[in-house]
Amino acid sequence: MNIDALIQTIALAAIPVLFAITMHEAAHAYAAYHFGDMTAYSQGKVTLNPLKHVDPIGTVLVPLVTLLAGGFLFGWASTPINFAALRRPKQDMLWVALAGPAANLVMALFWGLMIKLALMNPTNYFAEPLIGMAEIGVTINAILLVLNLLPLPPLDGGRIAVSLLPYRQAYRLSKIEPYGMVILILLAVVPVGGSPILSWILSPLAGAVIRTIETIF
Repeated sequence: MNIDALIQTIALAAIPVLFAITMHEAAHAYAAYHFGDMTAYSQGKVTLNPLKHVDPIGTVLVPLVTLLAGGFLFGWASTPINFAALRRPKQDMLWVALAGPAANLVMALFWGLMIKLALMNPTNYFAEPLIGMAEIGVTINAILLVLNLLPLPPLDGGRIAVSLLPYRQAYRLSKIEPYGMVILILLAVVPVGGSPILSWILSPLAGAVIRTIETIF
């Protein structure tokens, strides 16, 4: 990739990447506050201000590097949640965990709408760059949606599974959490048939989300 293409890709991806991650975390923060945990609220994270959620490495550098490298999108932001402080920890954990992926679904639909509006007025000067940015936005949010719904603690899908499973099975699954990120990284780097295992898992699921959004709009 030449320098001009690199700059163009970064310029188009910066806003979708930033808001995909920070809106995800803001949704978690608001849900936790709603169900009784004041931890994120006390740190000013119940807000749509991206600056309150940005981690220079996890929210900016890592997502852009993984995007430009052509692999899966990976990134993070900081939203501390004390699940024990929720009014009904096991039950409320479900809604706090679902809030992040739900935010990504809403944002994927928003970017899909932006593509539709741009295509309705293709001669507009901003139509082409908006379509490029919105396509990245749909893709990023689709990937984050399905990635975070994988039933692996500490991902949101793992929290959802812990919330829904009976106590004994939930406890056993929760014991995986200290090793969850290591497992995820291994899935992201260990290849099968030339592609990482995680790509084999995410690609068809994210593709289904993208096709659904295309169908809607």
